[in-house]
Amino acid sequence: MKIRILESASQDLIDGFHFYEKQAIGLGNYFLDSLFSDIDSLQVYAGIHPIYFDTYYRMLSKRFPFAIYYRIVDDEALIYAILDCRRSPAWIRKQLNKA
Repeated sequence: MKIRILESASQDLIDGFHFYEKQAIGLGNYFLDSLFSDIDSLQVYAGIHPIYFDTYYRMLSKRFPFAIYYRIVDDEALIYAILDCRRSPAWIRKQLNKA
């Protein structure tokens, strides 16, 4: 299965990188490495995750409190958002409506 990270999700990764890099030097890179590892696992596991907000599969990151929201179109996993799970469900829904 192919994986495509959409522009909105790319911006989420950049925002997460900056947040964690402010916490400690090098933590931003660790964040990106961890999230890309999770994203790579979609090649095998896409479609097995629970559906949230009616249309998005949600995969939880293994090391950070983030969720990867994606849809499957044809033989491709399209990643729409990568959001902090500590935010309110209303905020998460609003972000997904923008994606």
